[in-house]
Amino acid sequence: MPEPETVTIRRLGARGDGLTADGLAVAYALPGERVSILREGQRGDLLAVEEASPDRIAPFCPYFTRCGGCAVQHLAPEPYAAWKQGLLAQALSQAGLPVTSGPVRDARGAGRRRITLHVRAVEGRAEAGLMEARSHALVAIDHCPITVPALHQAPAIARALSAPLGHGRKPLDVAVTASEAGLDVDLRGHGPVGEGVRAALVRLAGELDLVRLALHGDVVVERRPVQIPSGEGHLLPPPGGFLQATAAGEAALTELVLTAFDRRVKRVADLFAGCGPFTLALARAHEVHAVEGDDASLAGLDRAVRGRPGLRRVTTERRDLFRRPLLAHDLNAFDAVVFDPPRAGAQAQARQLAESKVPLVVGVACDTGTFARDAATLIAGGYRLERVTPVDQFAYSAHVEVVGVFRREPVRKRR
Repeated sequence: MPEPETVTIRRLGARGDGLTADGLAVAYALPGERVSILREGQRGDLLAVEEASPDRIAPFCPYFTRCGGCAVQHLAPEPYAAWKQGLLAQALSQAGLPVTSGPVRDARGAGRRRITLHVRAVEGRAEAGLMEARSHALVAIDHCPITVPALHQAPAIARALSAPLGHGRKPLDVAVTASEAGLDVDLRGHGPVGEGVRAALVRLAGELDLVRLALHGDVVVERRPVQIPSGEGHLLPPPGGFLQATAAGEAALTELVLTAFDRRVKRVADLFAGCGPFTLALARAHEVHAVEGDDASLAGLDRAVRGRPGLRRVTTERRDLFRRPLLAHDLNAFDAVVFDPPRAGAQAQARQLAESKVPLVVGVACDTGTFARDAATLIAGGYRLERVTPVDQFAYSAHVEVVGVFRREPVRKRR
């Protein structure tokens, strides 16, 4: 049985853990603190803070340190922003890119507009919540304080919807999105259901006043149109479809993308376009070709384009850009390219961009490491990273959104 020991925390790690001089990670400990721990391998379980950092503040969430969603609610705003900026700086440095980023843009806004809850059977009853850090154990919650107020009822709704599906005896994930007209829910993990269960879910959707209810993306009932405010119009995402975490985050990312463009840009390719937040914003002044691998997202984008007058020409293409990236000679038809891939990044597409002659590329990423890798590929191909901006919409977590503006260096003629 390990004995308690006292250690000093030297710095904050990339996951938000406090790190000692020998690399021991202690969750919820801050630099400069002396803490009592139980050591287990390269991790230490925090028992008590013996000497607290002046940067320590009281967390606002009653589930903090139990739920694994937030890592640093106990860190004061100024060092918190410095830590987030440092995550990007470290990723760029490790990729061999001595680039200084702009200050962190705060994009928490009113809170996150989507959440995925887990429903499990606990002592014979359904409980809804989030998982502990580094564990599959469920932390049942009343509501998540970092979400928009409309999502505070999401755990109760998840528990209610689990009833026709076995009250959580089979693990169930419930993705809930706050739309303009109400909550949009996609149930995942159960598999196909019979007509009786579908009828019960339809009835519950009415009782809970859901705008839409789906099973693994298959719509069970849509009681009102699902519309997400975006700029001057709306996005029409499919069930469980991707959206930026916060409305403020989407607005900040869109602004950073748009400010890279000028009137010389006529045709733009929007790669990994999703349901089209960048496409719709760009199409006010530019022709846009939107490329996305998901049929349902493209269908939503097409409907949104047709419902928004005054846009320039928008074309769409279904394409798996991981397996079939747009080739360099295809890319050369565009004056600019925007790419916003999932967390895995856009390695194959970045290689083709590096071989292209596209004058302007704007990269958006939710992972600093894959952004730095793709940025290094573009720079090796002759692009200059003009500016890079971290955007904090994943508040209190170790995730940072990034927007980078790349311009192709002009080829100098030999004398």
